[in-house]
Amino acid sequence: MEPDLEVIQIRPSESFSAMCHGYPYRTVRWHFHPEFEIHQIVTTRGRYFVGDFIGEFEPGNLVLTGPNLPHNWISDVPAGQAVDLRCRFIQFTSDFIAAATKAFPELKAIAPLLESARRGVVFSSQTSHEVRPILEAIMEAQGVLRIELFMKIMGLLSRERSARVLASESYVPDPSGYMTAGMNKALAYIRENLTQPFQERDLAAIAKQSTGAFSRSFRKHTGMSLLQYIRRLRINMACQILMSDEHAQVSDICFEVGFNNLSNFNRQFLAEKGMPPSQFRKRLADNVSAAEPHGREDQQRATHCPHGDNKTDAHGRRPSGDAVDPRSSGELRNRGRSDGGTAPALHHVRRREPRRTVDQLSPTTT
Repeated sequence: MEPDLEVIQIRPSESFSAMCHGYPYRTVRWHFHPEFEIHQIVTTRGRYFVGDFIGEFEPGNLVLTGPNLPHNWISDVPAGQAVDLRCRFIQFTSDFIAAATKAFPELKAIAPLLESARRGVVFSSQTSHEVRPILEAIMEAQGVLRIELFMKIMGLLSRERSARVLASESYVPDPSGYMTAGMNKALAYIRENLTQPFQERDLAAIAKQSTGAFSRSFRKHTGMSLLQYIRRLRINMACQILMSDEHAQVSDICFEVGFNNLSNFNRQFLAEKGMPPSQFRKRLADNVSAAEPHGREDQQRATHCPHGDNKTDAHGRRPSGDAVDPRSSGELRNRGRSDGGTAPALHHVRRREPRRTVDQLSPTTT
């Protein structure tokens, strides 16, 4: 079975993502991504898969996986039951580590650990015990504190002497091979061209499927329609801009992330985040001015760390129950540009004139 590509979004204002979720969970599947991942099980037991390795896990299971290494954790939870919090994890890119090492040569000491991570590394219960409170704290940390905690974790992992490599020496991840799967190619295209105009039929052609078959396959694969998927990625982009550029106007952000109608953008943002963009920014400003390191509003916190009723996924998106107006066309338009990485470049926001095309991602406005 070929692993699925998971699209990871790391905010431009942050060096890595920090998230957690419960079980069952829509993103729990055999998958891979270009980022490193530090993954710790908080509750449940079960079986986990890393490359060609298969093993049993229990609470405290702490694993570091490298770029494009397929992995998955399947918990033994009776059908019909759910766990609010199963795991915490952080994800970071090779570029981040390279840049950090250039600035701080001492970080070269973690190079052997990251090389081993390309086959997956599981750590001792003692190290996991020491990492757990740090990983828990990093879920809510902001600013310099996030980097402090990240470095503490990397220091603990690099000093581990009883860590064990998981996948066999002969196992070599082949992302180019994985990408032969049509849906993974389509997801990769979305990731790389999120800020460019494309239509559902373009993606269907990439996946070598009819438009109807692609639509059904996409919903089965992601748990939502293509329109919902793109809309949520773009609303997430808007949140990133709101959090990273206090001078960007909401109207500019609207057009920058691909909407062509401000009132419709506000409605879609409200549907996704439970508040309009202006209130989202105000709450963020209130939090900053209050200087409370643990005072983030639930709505922002959910973007990183979904709890309880699991109303957001690992990318900060809500489940697929939100209605999408059937009058919306399949054409997906945006104006920005991509940096070719795992997330679009969002730090070059400029005022742009509203486009005259009809908004293809949202209901017809009056």
